[in-house]
Amino acid sequence: MDSATSPVIEVRDLDLGYDDYAVMHNLSFSVNKGDIFIVMGVNGCGKSTLLKSLIGLRSPAKGKVLYYGKSFWDEDEAGQQDIMRRFGVLYQGGALWSSLTVGENVALPLQLCTKLSYQQIQEIVALKLSLVGLEGCEDFFPSGISGGMRKRASLARAIALDPDIIFFDEPSAGLDPINARKLDDLILELRDSLGATVVVITHELASIFAIGNNCVFLDAESKTMIAAGDPKVLLASSKDHRVIQFLTRKAESTAK
Repeated sequence: MDSATSPVIEVRDLDLGYDDYAVMHNLSFSVNKGDIFIVMGVNGCGKSTLLKSLIGLRSPAKGKVLYYGKSFWDEDEAGQQDIMRRFGVLYQGGALWSSLTVGENVALPLQLCTKLSYQQIQEIVALKLSLVGLEGCEDFFPSGISGGMRKRASLARAIALDPDIIFFDEPSAGLDPINARKLDDLILELRDSLGATVVVITHELASIFAIGNNCVFLDAESKTMIAAGDPKVLLASSKDHRVIQFLTRKAESTAK
């Protein structure tokens, strides 16, 4: 298989659940290099559960998640750690350590996963903060900056190790429309500058259409995926009323 053209992520016949409760079943899709891939659907459809399986926090009930052709959940712990070193994750709440400064938060993965010197780490921290527009904010604590700045600080930490794949869990949650759009623009810039592949868990229409070029739609009622592809193409061509209702709900609410 040609690594230049093969998918970065392949999900094959995936079933997700908790004990005897089924969340999603029969999920199969691919994420290509350079995609901004959207996992979308209404609240409670299983987006976050899928994310946990993708990033190694919860094993699926059935099926495979492949990274560059390697089946993550069939690897031993060392193999899984090697794959996870290629991830960066921006959690919904940011998940910054409140007792650490912004600079210390960004430095933490570098301290844990590399043998770089203190000075080298500080230089990388400054670079990553500058990439997200937080130059000179190393000494601020998370409680002393705005919600939008905390998101960007979390993003700086997520890219500290130059990941190949960046996962975003509801990145616009808690942000006003202006800061949400700024974050969307930043995601696009980082995808282009880092050459990364991006997976975004979201139900926000503005973000879906602004940044997504590929997607999977999870349906809460049938507990499976009912659409995949470019969101703009789905809007124009899908015949499924559930997909159309989801992708046009803002227009409908405005018209009422």
